[in-house]
Amino acid sequence: MKLAILSRAPKAYSTQRLKAAALQRGHDVRVLNTLRFGIDLTGDEPDLQYRGKRLSDYDAILPRIGASITYFGTAVVRQFEQMDVYTPNTANGIANARDKLRATQILSRHNIGMPATTFVRNRGDVRAAIERVGGAPVVIKLLEGTQGIGVILAPEVKIAESIIETLQSTNQNVLIQRFVSESKGRDIRALVVGDRVVAAMRRTAQGDEFRSNVHRGGTVEGVSLSPEFEQAAVRSAQIMGLRVAGVDMLEGADGPLVMEVNSSPGLQGIEAATQLDVAGAIVDYIANQVAFPEIDVRQRLSVSTGYGVAEILVHNNGSFVGKTLGETELGERDITVLTVHRGTSVIPNPRNRVVLEAGDRLLCFGKLDEMRSMIPERRKRRARVRKLPAEPIPAAE
Repeated sequence: MKLAILSRAPKAYSTQRLKAAALQRGHDVRVLNTLRFGIDLTGDEPDLQYRGKRLSDYDAILPRIGASITYFGTAVVRQFEQMDVYTPNTANGIANARDKLRATQILSRHNIGMPATTFVRNRGDVRAAIERVGGAPVVIKLLEGTQGIGVILAPEVKIAESIIETLQSTNQNVLIQRFVSESKGRDIRALVVGDRVVAAMRRTAQGDEFRSNVHRGGTVEGVSLSPEFEQAAVRSAQIMGLRVAGVDMLEGADGPLVMEVNSSPGLQGIEAATQLDVAGAIVDYIANQVAFPEIDVRQRLSVSTGYGVAEILVHNNGSFVGKTLGETELGERDITVLTVHRGTSVIPNPRNRVVLEAGDRLLCFGKLDEMRSMIPERRKRRARVRKLPAEPIPAAE
């Protein structure tokens, strides 16, 4: 495999480890400065220049796109995608993860546990927003901060208002987020590769610092995740469109709370904490995808008019819960279940005796009209009933 690592820091630990892991496995690997690419749109097909010369052919790329070059970096990755060069992290996935508000909006639609979050722009809306997330103390986050920079804990409402007003006066957009007190100074970083967590560590802040980032002096230790935490990490990465990601989670009272999905996770802390070859796992995954690539079944199977691929969710109160696939009579409706996704596991080509559980996702091929009728109608917003103040009782005459 010929692999290009897109990085502006060739001497950084993560870049060096990825390069060494690829070389140890006999791959041809180059570290290419992302900013030295030129996107060539002059011909009939998409092309790239590197250092002013036509780029040679590559089987795959591994993007390590820094926050300061997100726009140009994702444009380069997108060009590689259009040239049919494999990338574990797509341009859209990187852009989605880099914007904290966009990432939160996407994850919130997929039943991923997260700290209560609001986003407002008008000064007059700030106090109400703080109340919606549970009141002070609150965490204030810049939308594109990294390594704990731009994350502030405001202990009181007035202090929070002052901080937000100051940041907004400099054209900074901020999120207001509930402070998860039970996880103060601690979080979990799970390194997701493909459809599994290959390593995980707990980061603990030092002293009175509430941010546990290693760059802020936090200590790390390897941990084994429960299935609940592993499922949250894998699903979050996949929802964002990332096959290599660091997923940061808080240990909430009711389970994992996803804080952030990082498209260019550092490897030094997690490899030191776990003594695992995370770089090797990433390279192996990319090599396997190059040798046996995933396909977009929607494009491959939608060959007949009226037929296609859809995902059907088994809802908690749905009629499929507790039934076998055979009892659902999907086959009689000309619908074939290709796989059953259950948490972090996959049941390929499931048999009719497989019993369905709430939360299962069925990847199906069949008549689109039939499958469309099985998808619930779009939820309507529930009207909030505002309580009116009671009318005063007139005094007796």
